[in-house]
Amino acid sequence: MRQGPHPKHTQQRPPAVRRARESDDIRLARRVLAVEARAVAALATRLDARFDRAVDMLAACTGKVVVTGMGKSGLICRKIAATLTSTGTAAFFLHAADAAHGDAGVFMKGDTVLALSSSGETEEIVRLLPLIKRLALPLIALTGDTTSTLGRAAEVTLDVSVAEEACPLNLAPTASTTAALALGDALAVVLLERKGFKQDDFAVLHPGGTLGRRLLKVGDLMHQGDAVPIVTLTTGFDDTLLEITGKRLGVTAVVDKAGKLAGIITDGDLRRALARIRDIRSTRATDIMTRHPKTIAAGVLAEQAVATMERHSITSLFVLHDTTRRPIGIIHLHDLLKAGVV
Repeated sequence: MRQGPHPKHTQQRPPAVRRARESDDIRLARRVLAVEARAVAALATRLDARFDRAVDMLAACTGKVVVTGMGKSGLICRKIAATLTSTGTAAFFLHAADAAHGDAGVFMKGDTVLALSSSGETEEIVRLLPLIKRLALPLIALTGDTTSTLGRAAEVTLDVSVAEEACPLNLAPTASTTAALALGDALAVVLLERKGFKQDDFAVLHPGGTLGRRLLKVGDLMHQGDAVPIVTLTTGFDDTLLEITGKRLGVTAVVDKAGKLAGIITDGDLRRALARIRDIRSTRATDIMTRHPKTIAAGVLAEQAVATMERHSITSLFVLHDTTRRPIGIIHLHDLLKAGVV
């Protein structure tokens, strides 16, 4: 009887589980993303002096930027207006259809108009052009046809045309709206930089939500004035205990004759002192304080205060004046929790 092939020459079996073939849905999704990515990339190759001029006009606006459009373009306009407003440029979305029924009253002297229409022939937009001209409002157009009625009427026309829509029928606004949104973001970000818009300005405009919490500073949350627990080097044990319990933060600052921070005493320090010192009533703050405590500045982000507390396993930080080194506040972990920073 013939023997079979030696085991080491046996053909290896295919794996029990093969990698699933990519679905038609995923292939189509990849195509959509590729088409839209190409549309945005093409915008970069078309940027020229007209973009600079548009930024100049927006920066020179003494009123508000009125962003107007219809349909899907109108939705993009809402986002552009919101981005401009949140980055330091007053902006307002005006639905082009509503403008014809009284809402055009929002136009005021000093305003600049940013109009979006893929075709440049949107009836409601075209109907607004005589009014914009009569009020002598600067007009910036974002359109896929720079020779359109809107394109010819604007002082500056930015080309947001796309080679194709991501929609397989080449009908639904997809790549074109993405391109317009991206160019709107580019205008807002360049304008932000031109105006010198900083993190502090951003925090002022975003007091609520996750962004607002991320931008809160220690000075926004710290206890100040009489709420700050402070004793001197010579303060006795009883008065130190009263200061800590009365201010209800579990700690007190200890300052020298000049008012500078010399150390801190926590409720844990008090308990340890009671356990080791026989004549506790004659004890002074200087005898039980922790020297060289961790501190923080008022202008530091609250998130950094959390990181410092976690790193050193502590629950509070005294806030010192930048030059005098005197305590001007205290921030506790509970304050950070209440503000939603943690």
